[in-house]
Amino acid sequence: MTEAPKGPASYFPSIEKKYGLPVAHWKGLIRSSPLTRHMDLVTWLKTEHALGHGHANALVAHTLAEDRGK
Repeated sequence: MTEAPKGPASYFPSIEKKYGLPVAHWKGLIRSSPLTRHMDLVTWLKTEHALGHGHANALVAHTLAEDRGK
């Protein structure tokens, strides 16, 4: 039995369902952006890609933590 995801990853199923794209797509966008600051990336996802705040925040937090090796 697998444990339910916690933290930002708990948002991933609803992100994929709502926006119709895999989480890998969003992580790729975040990583290819010239922006590096958390809130700058969140704002960019909200304004340029119409994500909700919670979804954008979860994607950015998870991606940045992953890239830092955490």
